[in-house]
Formats: sequence, structure tokens, C-alpha cells
Amino acid sequence: MPNIGAVLKAEISRLACRELGGQVKGMKKASTQYRRHIAALKRQVAKLEREVSVLQGIVHQHAAAPADGCAGKKLRFAPNALRSQRARFRLSAAVYGRLVGVSAQSVYGWEHGASRPCGAKLATLATLRSMGKREARARLEQIDTQGVKARGGNVGA
Repeated sequence: MPNIGAVLKAEISRLACRELGGQVKGMKKASTQYRRHIAALKRQVAKLEREVSVLQGIVHQHAAAPADGCAGKKLRFAPNALRSQRARFRLSAAVYGRLVGVSAQSVYGWEHGASRPCGAKLATLATLRSMGKREARARLEQIDTQGVKARGGNVGA
């Protein structure tokens, strides 16, 4: 006759394996689904990283070639420097604005720090910094004569 303890132990072991098998089967199925989902997310992240690197390359290309033709120089702007330059040229804000190609109000805004010039105007201001009074006056006369020719009128009319 078999030992009751051994039979009971074998039966408990068999039932425990059966229960664990059912639970492990569900966990294996969930684990497989999670692995698939993680793999899909990794593929998506890799794709997005490639797109980001392409876009960064485009941004770096645009940053390397400035649109205002300054040959890669980083232009600085200081309102006090603009004010002193205008005083050095002895020009009103309206006349200085004509020289730069903006309104007098823009010049006042730049001088008082209320606004900043855009890239093209910043490049114009940089070229004006290297000019003297005579060059600035000659350029202003050139701008005025071009304006008269464009309007098709006379200076005295």
C-alpha cells in the first residue's frame, strides 16, 4: 500500500503545476504582447530620430548661410551705439531712417531699446558703422536722387 503522505504530496504537486501553468500561460501571452509593443515603439523612435537629424541638418545649413549676405559674421546691435552714430553723422531720425530704409519711428524705437532691427536692416546698420560723414551724406544724396527718378518728378517741383 502506498504511503498516504507521498500520494498527497504528488497530488498537491500536480495541482500546483496545473494552476501555475494556467497563470504562466497568461503571463507569457501578455509578455509577448508587451515585447511586440516595445519593438514597435523602438522602431517609431528610431524613425523620429532620423527625421530630427535630417531637420537639424537643414537648420544648420540655413544657419551657416545667412540671408543678409554678411559672410557668417554675427552682427551685434546696441541702442546707444546707434544713437551716438546718428549724432556723429548729425542727422535727424527721419533722415537717418531714409538712409537705412525705415521710418523715423523705427529709428526712435531702436535707439530707446523698444525694438530691434531685423537681419537685413542690421546688415545695413553694420555697413553704416564703417562709413564716415561724407560717405553717409553722399549715399543719402544718391538715395534722394534715385527716389526723384523713381517718382519721375523734379526736385524743385
